[in-house]
Order: sequence, then structure tokens, then C-alpha cells
Amino acid sequence: MTDAMSEVATALYSSGCLKFGSYHLKSGAPSQYYIDLACLLSSPRHFSAVTDIAASGIRRLAASARIDKLASIELKGALLLANLCDRTGLPCVVVRKEEKAYGSTGRIAGANITMGEHLLFFDDVVSEGLSKLEGIRPLEELGAKIENIMVVVDREQGGKESLESLGYKVHALARISQLTEILLDDKLISQEQAGTVLSYIRK
Repeated sequence: MTDAMSEVATALYSSGCLKFGSYHLKSGAPSQYYIDLACLLSSPRHFSAVTDIAASGIRRLAASARIDKLASIELKGALLLANLCDRTGLPCVVVRKEEKAYGSTGRIAGANITMGEHLLFFDDVVSEGLSKLEGIRPLEELGAKIENIMVVVDREQGGKESLESLGYKVHALARISQLTEILLDDKLISQEQAGTVLSYIRK
């Protein structure tokens, strides 16, 4: 495990973002854990740790791939986006889940989309990949090219593989199995908690 993964694990667990227990996902599927990046807002130190690592990953990626802007969909990924914009020097856009009917209308907030420009799509987690497509499609319809997707955590539920089969490259700061093993090694969670999550992933 890398130092960056250990930092992500500590930040998500200590800030309360990574919760163990019985939950239901947006899809309605049951889960033995839940990740809520909004909890980073209550812990500036851990917020900074996660955004530092994400920004470093974006800069490394930008060294070998064209990235003109960053994009995310409301709400969770967008909570980090302005900070990533500041740390990377890249403009950013947020895709609204519903079209705004007043003021500055439409689904896109922030920078304008220019035909042919390359966007990196950033979000909190990837599960089955469907919500990523919900955010990406409005951008592609405006002429943006999206080749790379970055998430904080890969839930290892097939979303990464599904998106990559469509031609996207998915980059995760960490996989949930890695985070679980780190927290177990650091004695922050019990063997039973770790076993429950790892068994859930393998199903």
C-alpha cells in the first residue's frame, strides 16, 4: 500500500466519511459500508489531505494526457471540485442533476464548454458506473471529450470495468478493499468489520 492510500484511508475514516454498518445505496442495493464525502467539510485537515492527493493525481495525469477542464456532478464530487480547480489551475464545471429554469439556465454551472476540449470527470466513488454516465453525457452532448474519470474510492462493484469497456479510463485514489486492509492493519476497525466488507465485495 502506498503512503497516499494510507492517508486517504485515515482521512475518510477519521472524518466520518467511511462508515461501517448496514446501509442502502442510491440503487436500493444493500451495503455493509457507506462513503459520504460531505463529512470532509467538518474536518478541514482531512479535507486538505484528500484534495492534496487528488490534485497530485490530476497533475500527474495531465503530464501525459490533455486535460483542459475538470468536471463533476452535484453533489459529492462537486464539494471538492473548486478546491481541485485552485490546486491544479484548471477551470471547472458542475453538472446539475436537473436543468435550472431561472437565472443562468441549463444543466452546466461554471466554465463554458467548448467543442472538442478535453475534460477530466471527477466524483466521490464508482459503484456500477451509471451515475458517472449521467454526469458525462450532458458534457459530451455539448461537444466535450471525456477520456479520463477520477474517483476517490472504487467500490469494486464492476463500475470501473463497465466504464472502461465503453472507452473511458478510470483512476481511483484507492479501492475499498485496500482501505479496509489499511484500517484493519492500523487497528481502527475489527477483523469482523473487515471480513464483512471484504465478503460483501466478493459477492
